[in-house]
Amino acid sequence: MKFACLVYVDGQIIGRQSPEQLRALTDKSVEYDWDLRRRGHLILAQPLAAPETAMTIRVRNGALSISDGPFADTKEVLGGFFLIEARDIAEAKALAAESCMAEMGAIEVRPFLEQTHSETGAHRPPLTA
Repeated sequence: MKFACLVYVDGQIIGRQSPEQLRALTDKSVEYDWDLRRRGHLILAQPLAAPETAMTIRVRNGALSISDGPFADTKEVLGGFFLIEARDIAEAKALAAESCMAEMGAIEVRPFLEQTHSETGAHRPPLTA
């Protein structure tokens, strides 16, 4: 099964880290990603730029709306993600709990849906790593 692991970062916790601690956190996170890859679980992992660089796009009744920044004012913001392959939700949760980023906020683990086209039965194209 495939799972999306959405990494939410608490700005207050990150803000208390020294530059050395942030470098160590980055190194530990990269090492975690490589370990998941070596064990055959990692599909893709990527941090995101700061929320201030984001924009939210909506189309309502044919009208385009673009707003700057994140769409919600929250303590935790989406800081990155990793996509994994696991036997089941229990294994996915255990793998996510190994991430050092869980200490910086929260990791939402969500299974992918297997969808097919309603008329042709065609599946979505496969992910490539």
